[in-house]
Amino acid sequence: MATSIRLAPDIEQRLDFLAAQTGRTKAYYLREIIEHGLEAMEDYYLAAAVLERVRKGRRRSILRRM
Repeated sequence: MATSIRLAPDIEQRLDFLAAQTGRTKAYYLREIIEHGLEAMEDYYLAAAVLERVRKGRRRSILRRM
């Protein structure tokens, strides 16, 4: 799937520099950034949604004490 985004000029410049210095494509780095960033966002936002449901009493939590 082709997708286009607009980057701030300073971000584009940093991406260009990284690609030129390493011999990899900008597309490679964008895929890496999206993959790892998406994992982090899923972890955060999905956990935050569950926490909100627990706080509102719509979901129970299981706490284990050691």
